[in-house]
Amino acid sequence: MKTLVVALTLSLASTATLAATTDQATQPVTEYEYGMRLDIQRVVQMTDLTTFCGIGPARMTFEDSQMQERTIEYLVWGTGCKNDY
Repeated sequence: MKTLVVALTLSLASTATLAATTDQATQPVTEYEYGMRLDIQRVVQMTDLTTFCGIGPARMTFEDSQMQERTIEYLVWGTGCKNDY
């Protein structure tokens, strides 16, 4: 019985992860250009900048004033650099 419960739990977790990944994949990503006006009412998610060092792509998902979810991608300097002297 425990095996069935564990298998069912893993199956449901995999399905939820796949659904979340599919939602993010279908949402269009806009590449940020300097001077672009952004209508940001609420930030939903941002890339964790501590995971890389140097310049790299980051994404921000936000809701605009019409409650539409949008994602932009931009270049940023990662904060994961360490000073090794």
